[in-house]
Amino acid sequence: MKRSDRPEAPNALPDGVVSLADHEHRARLVLGDAVWAYVNGGAADEITLRANTQAWQGIELLPRVLRPLAGGHTRVNLLGRELAHPLLVAPMAYQQLAHPHGERATALAAAALGAGLVLSTQASALLEDVARCFLPDAGRGPLWFQLYLQHDRGFTRELVQRAEAAGFEALVLTVDAPVNGVRDRERRADFRLPAGVSAVNLAGLREPGRATPTAGHSAVFDHLMAHAPTWDDIAWLRSITHLPVLLKGVTHPLDARQALTCGAAGLIVSNHGGRTLDTVPATAVLLPRVVQAVAGDAPVLVDGGIRRGTDVLKAMALGASAVLVGRPVLHSLANAGAAGVAHVLRLLRDELEIAMALTGCRTLADAPGTLWPNANGS
Repeated sequence: MKRSDRPEAPNALPDGVVSLADHEHRARLVLGDAVWAYVNGGAADEITLRANTQAWQGIELLPRVLRPLAGGHTRVNLLGRELAHPLLVAPMAYQQLAHPHGERATALAAAALGAGLVLSTQASALLEDVARCFLPDAGRGPLWFQLYLQHDRGFTRELVQRAEAAGFEALVLTVDAPVNGVRDRERRADFRLPAGVSAVNLAGLREPGRATPTAGHSAVFDHLMAHAPTWDDIAWLRSITHLPVLLKGVTHPLDARQALTCGAAGLIVSNHGGRTLDTVPATAVLLPRVVQAVAGDAPVLVDGGIRRGTDVLKAMALGASAVLVGRPVLHSLANAGAAGVAHVLRLLRDELEIAMALTGCRTLADAPGTLWPNANGS
């Protein structure tokens, strides 16, 4: 299978691309059908996938006028650090599917634009190489490593130690995907990883042994769930690292409170971009409920469907500490490598500043006052 329909990976921004939607449309022409199904597909009927974007669009902003805005800014504080703006790149696997430079290009762009970067466990570049691309930039955002707890706890410990040694500043444990979702679009396209693209940081990990199938045997409950993490594993993970641990994929208020009880340093409200369980509510709907449950005891971030600077402002108004951007980064990476990713991040920051100015919002602390009364993301 080819990674794309083009002979060479582009590194210059295409003409006429002025929005994240333009990047998406252009990427559809660049990537092959199977890769497109993997990148842009969701679970089952893709109801949650569509709802994520629609929910942000459905929240209305209420402009205020004639306010003094000189000296305004987009700065936020996150885990004790001041950031230039609240944008982070979400963890996404196998970025070499979009461009040969993959995660390294994304890291260079994110660092140059002052954005945070969350590197996937299933990255197609070595975590050490990505860190070397990101860390030297003095104006960079935070560098975090996304983790799936592996059945081999010794391997997980070594992976965490590698991340610490490379300079990663926090761990992001994904908790909402003990199994893959039912991804019909991927299966119809017969998506398979091409030669040369793999989860290189998981090299050497052995698959768990499988029980011999018997009558009544469940591949999910009798095999996969036997190795799936539980709340008890949060304590174990915290015991083997000095890094703060955030949980990604928390959507229920009771889980949010339990996460804090287990020592989570922060939460990321996420439905996995609509890729795991279909018909889960949009993250814009889930966010205020988790924020209320946390009650300021830890930062709450959000991803899923962010496509405009107005979406970022709405997320901050609903209580988010920062937002993560996923698929648009892959679209722009496919279109123009590092230059494309930088363009998407610059667009979002520019649009955020414009939205703030047009709603009379001098800083993001003023964001809650920008929403139409009773806005709740539904």
